[in-house]
Amino acid sequence: MTKHLVPQETIERKIHSFRGKKVMLDRDLAELYGVTTGNLNLAVRRNINRFPKDFMFQLTIREIKNLILQSARSRWGGVRKFPYAFTEQGVAMLSSVLNSGRAIEINILIMRTFIKLKEVSYIHRNVLLKLNALEKKIEDHDENIESLFEAIRQLIDAPKPSKHKIGFVQNN
Repeated sequence: MTKHLVPQETIERKIHSFRGKKVMLDRDLAELYGVTTGNLNLAVRRNINRFPKDFMFQLTIREIKNLILQSARSRWGGVRKFPYAFTEQGVAMLSSVLNSGRAIEINILIMRTFIKLKEVSYIHRNVLLKLNALEKKIEDHDENIESLFEAIRQLIDAPKPSKHKIGFVQNN
């Protein structure tokens, strides 16, 4: 396998989030595989039974507009057909449809990128959970510290004992 065929960052930039899933678009996959989008989609159509709806779906006009906003592009290259989005499982299934050496290598890189993103997401989720727990702990401490300060204020503001000493007077 050729090392660094495509930088992982390039693949990461081509992963989008639609319908609560991480996906890659047909045009980006075609570019990575070194084929035309038409040829990629033709291979998929010839093997459509391998691509159920949870593996691949077509973007809606609203999703395309959202994609344009996210990518800060003024237009989306004059697409005539709405792009197909492939989930991680759909990309994995592409490896059984596209058999070139490059496609296999790219697929391995893409799978590793999806795994990395899951690991990063897991780490972020754990950090967020720990941060929330710490925040709760601090809130509890804040309440306890506030109670302590209030008790100190009450002690400071409490009536002071009189300065007159009651005692015996000594006679010489």
